[in-house]
Amino acid sequence: MTDEVPIRLLLADDHPVVRAGLRAVLESEPGLVVMAEAATAEDAVTRAAEGDIDVVLMDLQFGKGMGGAEATARITARPGAPHVLIVTTYDSDADTLPAIEAGATGYLLKDAPPEDLAAAVRTAAAGRTALAPTVADRLMNRLRTPGIHLTRRETEVLALVADGLSNHAIGDRLHLTEGTVKSHLARIYAKLDVDSRTAAVATATDLGLIRR
Repeated sequence: MTDEVPIRLLLADDHPVVRAGLRAVLESEPGLVVMAEAATAEDAVTRAAEGDIDVVLMDLQFGKGMGGAEATARITARPGAPHVLIVTTYDSDADTLPAIEAGATGYLLKDAPPEDLAAAVRTAAAGRTALAPTVADRLMNRLRTPGIHLTRRETEVLALVADGLSNHAIGDRLHLTEGTVKSHLARIYAKLDVDSRTAAVATATDLGLIRR
């Protein structure tokens, strides 16, 4: 309808080709307007705060620096924040659960058909949940058979342990004290029933809680 209020979008992805592809698909749809693009998660957080965005399409991996889940948490923590729709190639528990816990309204994979992308954007703009079928199935299976669950912060800490960072370096990266990092690791060890960093990484990888 021509009198619709347009849905204003921010595209957050570190690959220019991906942003161009998303823009081409979305701007061909009536009622969708791409207001801005962000090549880093930090830029996405800053741009989303300007008050003229309804939906942020957020990738999860941005190379160095802040990741998509952390950016989602920062964006959605603000009053009157836009909705965040994750658009990524990753669908493991290690990716989906932290993103949804961070406040994402939807989660879509980059190989989704254009019509599914547009529908997910409209669903997210209305504040309703939009999930890729594989992600929805994974979440339903987890609800039916609840197992070990790491919080978003615990997943971030353990992923950095897997990358070989020390407690001090992890604290610097996540803006935590070294004592807080140790507390997170203690809870991780208890949940995974392990007693070492190596065992925690191996067990979490086997369970799909982190991605190597």
